[in-house]
Amino acid sequence: MVHGGLRRLALPGGLLAGILLLALITPWLPLPDPVRQDIAGRLAAPAAAHWLGQDEYGRDVLSRILWGARVSLSVAFAASLLAAAAGTLLGILGGYFRGVVELLTVRVAEVVLCFPPLLLALLVVTLLGPGATTLILSLAILFAPGFARVAYAETLSARALDYVTAQQALGARSGRILIRTLLPNIAPPLIVQFSLTIAAALLLESGLSFLGLGVVPPSPSWGLMIRGARATMEQAPLLLLWPCLALSGVVLVLNLFCDRLRDVLDPRGRTQGRPGFLRRIAALPAPASPASAVPGLLAVEGLTVALPGPAGAPLVRDVGFTLAPGETLAIVGESGSGKTMTALAIMGLLPGELRVVSGRILLTDDDGRARDLLRLPEQALRRLRGNDLAMVFQDPSASLNPLLRVGVQVAESLHAHGPTEDVQARVVALLREVGLPDPEGAARAYPHELSGGQRQRVMIAAAVANQPRLLLADEPTTALDVTVQAQILALLAALKRAGGAMGMVFVTHNLAVVAEIADRLVVMYAGEVVEEGPVTEVFAAPRHPYTAALMASMPEGEAERLSAIPGAVPQPWAMPAGCRFAPRCDFAIEACRTAPPALVAPAPGRRTRCLRWKELA
Repeated sequence: MVHGGLRRLALPGGLLAGILLLALITPWLPLPDPVRQDIAGRLAAPAAAHWLGQDEYGRDVLSRILWGARVSLSVAFAASLLAAAAGTLLGILGGYFRGVVELLTVRVAEVVLCFPPLLLALLVVTLLGPGATTLILSLAILFAPGFARVAYAETLSARALDYVTAQQALGARSGRILIRTLLPNIAPPLIVQFSLTIAAALLLESGLSFLGLGVVPPSPSWGLMIRGARATMEQAPLLLLWPCLALSGVVLVLNLFCDRLRDVLDPRGRTQGRPGFLRRIAALPAPASPASAVPGLLAVEGLTVALPGPAGAPLVRDVGFTLAPGETLAIVGESGSGKTMTALAIMGLLPGELRVVSGRILLTDDDGRARDLLRLPEQALRRLRGNDLAMVFQDPSASLNPLLRVGVQVAESLHAHGPTEDVQARVVALLREVGLPDPEGAARAYPHELSGGQRQRVMIAAAVANQPRLLLADEPTTALDVTVQAQILALLAALKRAGGAMGMVFVTHNLAVVAEIADRLVVMYAGEVVEEGPVTEVFAAPRHPYTAALMASMPEGEAERLSAIPGAVPQPWAMPAGCRFAPRCDFAIEACRTAPPALVAPAPGRRTRCLRWKELA
């Protein structure tokens, strides 16, 4: 991913580096003096001695453009650096200390935004007089509030995170937290803001110089060249073309560099190749057989998800299971076992940096025909999401938009897939159905006005609004206390009974929840399915050592000591050669460490990936 991002930066970065290098070495190039006049050669056309011609005073145009690049870029970079330093300092102080400090830093800086930029620059230049130094100061004043707002917003997000709280708990000084902890974490958006500011400062410097309030003649500047060429544009139109091309070209290169830099620094925007469903279809081999009617509601066959690139590590490998209408299938395993990734693959919501290497995800429609979700175009998938497919996420606080009322967010699914009449009444009915005590008031509330359990009920209401045939629940009770967990589980069970044929895939790491809500169980470890079967049979006689170890680690009865699984889950790029659980298994033999086991069926409806399942049964 890093190398791909650097490749994307190669073209604009190379062009920008070439422009900066050319401006730096201009004093050592064999060019005429940019301010020496040759009245006899004024308005001369391009020639061997003057490649781009001569201006209204007979000065060499190419020399003035290159020397003007030094002046314009120097002013733009100096003003951007000064604005970045001042604005970042104000924003990070206001965001961290809040209160009076915020009022004296960020809010005072935002007063500058009330004035039109050009008029404010004209005011500063008029008061202090024209010149490069004044121009740098005025541009810095203009652009500092932009940096202050970006730094303020990012600091507000970062200051409440656990790693900042941990630094405070260790007794670290505020200055150290600001410089060593907060500043590196908010740097990426500030870097993008800096590159954007350079382009804006370049344009504004040229505009002020054009008005005679920037660089003082006879010093070369692109704005001064455009101003001088305007009077002679009918006699020598090329004099206007060259500085305009130089200014436009540099600004376009800077904007292209900013766009690529934003994608590289933002991990959410990293993608490989073509976006959307085109990339997903191109990455998949043709299915072994055409999608046709299959028993059940959902069938996942040989699903493999990997990082991009020829040597991308598989994060989920050869995952397969089926789900019947009205059935609840639980997927359990440690954190990092691939549970959530499998659910996101079913929804078609994998992060852009991941790709499906192989497999099929077949969803049976009302006519009994199965469609492969991995090969559907994005528009077709969007019609299924929220209608036939729905998902409840783990953290309702992060899943609900804090700026929209609850009723508006529940209504979004109804507006997207159904008739728009009586939507408000349907929203209130849904909120009442999920057990909110005051559904009318909850519909008018913002997410922060509800408790954690109430927010999760809102998420469930939005998910079941269109009566989906398949509901994916990604650890929906993890962030809730035990009492609310029981209420949410009872609610999901009641909704499933009311939905009749609605199937549910329940992702969790809590085996006690599985025993209460699930019909069948899939156990995942290190991206693989290690055991599958009915819940009662798996709990009574686990066929894989990992399943038995998970059950032994759960508190039960009056047990005084819990059994811990030694070791840790291997990293995707460092998987063992044989069974992935062999390094942590007390029953592993040499074959376990050399031969990757395949899924076998020890009994009808049961599967395991253990080489010694007969001995362990």
